[in-house]
Amino acid sequence: MKKTTEATNSAAKRNFYKWHRILGLTALVPVICWTLSGLSHPFMSNWFRPYIPVEIYKQPVQNQIKPALSIRQVLDQNHITELRNFSLISFNKTAYYQVMGKDSVYNYYSAATGRVLPDGDKLYAIYLARYFTRDSTFAIKSLTRQKTFDGQYQPINHLLPVWKVSLNRADGMDVYVETGQSRMGTFNNNTRKALLWLFEQFHTWQFLVAVGGEQFRLIVMLILVSTMFLALVSGLTVYGLFWKNFKVVAEKRKAKSAEDKRFVHRYHRQIGLIISFILFMFITSGAFHIVIQLRNGKVAKPEYQQLIDRGELGLSNLQLSLPDSNINHIALAKFNNYTYYQVTNNKKRILYFDTTTGAELQDGDTKFAAFLSDYYGESNTSAQPIITRIGQFDNEYGFINKRLPVQKVSYPNVENRYIETTTAKLATKVAGIDRAEGLSFIFLHKFFWMTWAGKDIRDIVSMLAALTVLVVSLLGLTAFIKNK
Repeated sequence: MKKTTEATNSAAKRNFYKWHRILGLTALVPVICWTLSGLSHPFMSNWFRPYIPVEIYKQPVQNQIKPALSIRQVLDQNHITELRNFSLISFNKTAYYQVMGKDSVYNYYSAATGRVLPDGDKLYAIYLARYFTRDSTFAIKSLTRQKTFDGQYQPINHLLPVWKVSLNRADGMDVYVETGQSRMGTFNNNTRKALLWLFEQFHTWQFLVAVGGEQFRLIVMLILVSTMFLALVSGLTVYGLFWKNFKVVAEKRKAKSAEDKRFVHRYHRQIGLIISFILFMFITSGAFHIVIQLRNGKVAKPEYQQLIDRGELGLSNLQLSLPDSNINHIALAKFNNYTYYQVTNNKKRILYFDTTTGAELQDGDTKFAAFLSDYYGESNTSAQPIITRIGQFDNEYGFINKRLPVQKVSYPNVENRYIETTTAKLATKVAGIDRAEGLSFIFLHKFFWMTWAGKDIRDIVSMLAALTVLVVSLLGLTAFIKNK
């Protein structure tokens, strides 16, 4: 009976060991791809990040722009009866009204004469690119209007549509600018483009989208991550089941002073045990990230679009009860059956003035955020939301969201919606499960728990962790080959 039990236990151990090898070999190629491409991320985002002199456009205040005509006069002169929005800008020492028409296309009209500027949006995009790069020497290699994300301008940049301005320089600098808000989406040189391609193909596996679509890519990656998890669990189980055997073999070898011919196996076990928690961090956070992407893969609600009749602009934008020296940006906002001049002042606060009476709407930005939140929400809640202005990034609303300032609209036990009122866009929404996933990803996958030591140390630690995972995997492969 004892021998039967021992034989059964021995067979179970052999099966565990067999399945550990099968799972490990299955996950080997993905592990190599993910660890090596993961090593490229700190270089891409930190150490090899291209230099650009200016990253934020400083908009001149209205008394520096000195418009001679109002927006009403410009619209009338050009027989424009409807528009979506406008702003007042200055470039190449000239003031312009940037008008988004009914077709959502920007046209530029002189604030002095009212005449249209041919190819105005292209010229402004080039001006902004040269402003950010401080480069007035090199020619423009190409100029492309981009309405979708791609390998070099990825969804993490959030802003669309943008102009891709390519400079004819040795470093291949491309600058992506959003002319509507006079800001930069991102910038890439040749080195960063190569690292982006490496990361996209070998870490996020975008090539699978061409094979079977986005959902197919996520499912394949989830299966492989699950395989890695099972390989980890089976490896720990094998070590636990065979621990006494390993110890006895080692003691006998030392007693006989025999040569250690299975040192590769021993290092694979020992290092694997040491880094098992790190591997668990990578696997669980990666799997959680993929699951949430699958869950949130439904079609988003169309962006809020306003259409304003010229007749609604009863008051000139040059007659507001606010000094021109305080007006940093002006636009239009239409909600709750009223139209307002939306003014960003020199303290980055957003104020609202009725376009007919000129009266200021108290807490206007809060009210517009609540209106937009109701529009973007999938379901109504009877509870009153708490609305808070967010002027800097934090753990929940990280820098990857790009847009600031925003209004955080919080619904008890539902979700937080972050609204950029100057563009009437939903920057992001975070529910309970999304919040947990975001925190797990930045702390467990991107090692934000090491932020206290500085970005360089954090990146070095994460790279060393990825390298140890790679070493353990290659040692496992070597052990498998030596067994043949």
